[in-house]
Amino acid sequence: MRNEKFLGSTVKANITRVEGDIVTQHVDIVATEEPLEIRIYHPGLNGMDHTSVAVTMRTTLNDYELAAGFLFTEGLINGREEIRRIAYCTDDDVNQHYNIVNVYLKSDVAFDSSQLTRNFYTSSSCGICGKASLEALELREYVKPSHDRPTIISGIINQLPGSLRKSQKIFNKTGGIHAAGLFNTDGQLLAVREDVGRHNALDKLIGWGLLAGKMPFHENILVVSGRVSYEIIQKALAAGIPIVVAVGAPSSLAVDLANNFDMTLVGFVKSDVFNIYSGETRIIKSKQKC
Repeated sequence: MRNEKFLGSTVKANITRVEGDIVTQHVDIVATEEPLEIRIYHPGLNGMDHTSVAVTMRTTLNDYELAAGFLFTEGLINGREEIRRIAYCTDDDVNQHYNIVNVYLKSDVAFDSSQLTRNFYTSSSCGICGKASLEALELREYVKPSHDRPTIISGIINQLPGSLRKSQKIFNKTGGIHAAGLFNTDGQLLAVREDVGRHNALDKLIGWGLLAGKMPFHENILVVSGRVSYEIIQKALAAGIPIVVAVGAPSSLAVDLANNFDMTLVGFVKSDVFNIYSGETRIIKSKQKC
């Protein structure tokens, strides 16, 4: 799993800049976006079979983490102990295909491909039968986080988006990419991942924790650079994250899901204000106003 090739996360683009009546030519830096196919190699009737699980548009960086995090948060694997290795696809062991990642399961791990239809239905963030989706998540036996742990001081929450922003190396070059960061309750950044897709950024972060043996994240805080959808909360729940903090707004289904599983959800965070949508017991208010 350590031989992942570094693929460029940015590319140059020739642009024309218009400022009032002034037109100039420049070279801009943009975030890469390419398809990634995730395949699972699993025990079958004739040895190892492979199943194509998904194709996602991603920024070409941390592909192994993305694959591992996606499979884990979608409930297709239960932990890193089920993975034998992860590698880019090869053609006759000569030509690498850096847009295909193969995840090889161990020979004693059972994989049911029929999970795929059920899984992608329940993880839809498009509002398809929200009530049924919430009930399906209950059936997946997620463990609710501790009701009053961990706790975080409200003033630290105000600082988190700024800390995340400073660590966004690709955003600093391009101005157009999402980020997911993991923090402790003292506001210390533990890890950050970026991607053109907000869900991919979180899968990369969770994949990092999974492959590094740092899961679950019961005592940590997730900070995302944009809005919070149902799927962001679902993935955070799978990783055991009790507190989700967002720069932007949550969706109604994200709020429902956070409340259902007693997670703390905070949105619209700025330097002096934020909204608490659920799980208020974990936040220690710096000041109380009547």
